[in-house]
Amino acid sequence: MLDKIKELIGEVNTFSATSLDEIETFRIKFLGSKGILKELFAEFKNVPNDQKKEFGQTINTLKQAAEEKVTTLKEEVLENSVEEKGVYGDLSRPSEPIELGSRHPISIVKNQIIEVFNRIGFTVSEGPEIEDDWHNFTALNLPEYHPARDMQDTFFIEKNPDTLLRTHTSSVQVRYMENNEPPIRTISPGRVFRNEDISARAHCIFHQVEGLYIDTDVSFADLKQTLLYFTKEMFGKSKIRLRPSYFPFTEPSAEVDIYWGLETETDYRITKGTGWLEIMGCGMVDPNVLKNANIDPTKYSGYAFGMGIERIAMLLYQIPDIRMFYENDVRFLEQFKSVL
Repeated sequence: MLDKIKELIGEVNTFSATSLDEIETFRIKFLGSKGILKELFAEFKNVPNDQKKEFGQTINTLKQAAEEKVTTLKEEVLENSVEEKGVYGDLSRPSEPIELGSRHPISIVKNQIIEVFNRIGFTVSEGPEIEDDWHNFTALNLPEYHPARDMQDTFFIEKNPDTLLRTHTSSVQVRYMENNEPPIRTISPGRVFRNEDISARAHCIFHQVEGLYIDTDVSFADLKQTLLYFTKEMFGKSKIRLRPSYFPFTEPSAEVDIYWGLETETDYRITKGTGWLEIMGCGMVDPNVLKNANIDPTKYSGYAFGMGIERIAMLLYQIPDIRMFYENDVRFLEQFKSVL
């Protein structure tokens, strides 16, 4: 029996093939479920005990030689097929390469905004999405029963009225001020939540980027120059206007518009024929906010601004419906494959 196995090993070593069919026939003969090796392993129980070690080692040598022969011959046949025909001979391979994914437009725009502000010294700060009343409202000059709280329809955590889903990333700024001394120059990107009806222009979940700069002798002129820099870098447009507005945590406060222009029909539609588009809110940090964060308002001053990332993305890519960001439609997402 050992002589027979050694003859089979010699047969394996001398075998050659020029096609995948020949290789498959060889594999079935030796390694198949009804092949030679299957029969030899079944015969192992009948071998005398003093011969089992040598018998087992010889069978394993045959098995290893057969497996290596199959692998080597397959590689040679496929390589020759590529060289001669210019195509792969293995027809079981996928006909098309696996497609790469793409970045989500919200991620693209968020990273662009972060990069723009990084160039002028702003760091990134983050905080919890489940927040307490102090950091989300009271510390931001919105004490209990303040009417401005109604501006933000809030998701409160059941059985714990002091806990809520943050309505803005200004809460991150409060935490940052509590743990860092001026000068402070930070932006806070993140997801926020408001109890609003979902429509083409609004969603109960969206993303914000809010900025904060605190130092000595910070003025509204510094804020305006920062906004001019941002709009030029982000949109390629440097004409802005500031309209008086109200935010509880800034005073004075303003809405920021950029002049989008009236060059196309779309420009007329999105600007309602005015050429101007609102992109964010801003203002000088209210002294009460600085006090609540243990910063001396007689020594320091600062400005803050905030914008919705979805709104910026909708402007940049002319996306008409905010719901498209959350539907995970591959036809929509694959349009951003070429965008870094």
